[in-house]
Amino acid sequence: MEPIVLAYIGTALMIAVPGVCSGIALAMCGNATTGAVKKNPAGFGNCLILSAVPSSNGLYGFIGFYLTLGILGPEMDWLTAAAILAGGLILGFVSGICCIKQADICSNGIAAVGSGQNALGNTLILAAFPEFFAILSLLAVILINGAIS
Repeated sequence: MEPIVLAYIGTALMIAVPGVCSGIALAMCGNATTGAVKKNPAGFGNCLILSAVPSSNGLYGFIGFYLTLGILGPEMDWLTAAAILAGGLILGFVSGICCIKQADICSNGIAAVGSGQNALGNTLILAAFPEFFAILSLLAVILINGAIS
């Protein structure tokens, strides 16, 4: 096996896991919005905002993937390939799990909006906590890329 294969696995994880998890998270929030709007149609705007929050994690995966593309090459050594794989694992799984947990928070906020409560601001604050760790995972990939390029 060539080192580039290991690097491609890392880049695939970097974009696929957060992308899939963002899709799942958006579906979770969309389902919650559908139920909430049945109870409180006036709350659709707040529900829409909360539904979109987990989509940022898929974007982080794409950013990490894009930044890593410039490093890939046929003469890559094993250490560089392992660093890219590590970055893919870090960004993929941390961002993906944070995304699903963020959807849990947002879905509960959406349910509260459906019950007539003004929960948008509080839910956004709470959803920012898992977002912070997803951002840190992107930062880790940026630092790894800086160290190996």
